[in-house]
Amino acid sequence: MGKEKSEKEVFVCPVGKFFQDLSEFSGKRSKFHKHMSQSRIEFLKAIRSLVDEKIEGYEKKTSGKEEKKMTKIKVQ
Repeated sequence: MGKEKSEKEVFVCPVGKFFQDLSEFSGKRSKFHKHMSQSRIEFLKAIRSLVDEKIEGYEKKTSGKEEKKMTKIKVQ
């Protein structure tokens, strides 16, 4: 059988690592750290808004099909 790896491979986003290093360098009470924390919140809110829009779209699709009713038309 093949050799099993004894170490786990870890992939880290280089951009995320860069900002993490900057944050650690500047300290938790710096303006930089405050802005980065706020940007995380804004990013998550943006993702939440996309998810909410997708949910609303699916709800409209399913509710629209149920509301359609047949109507009787008199022909002369």
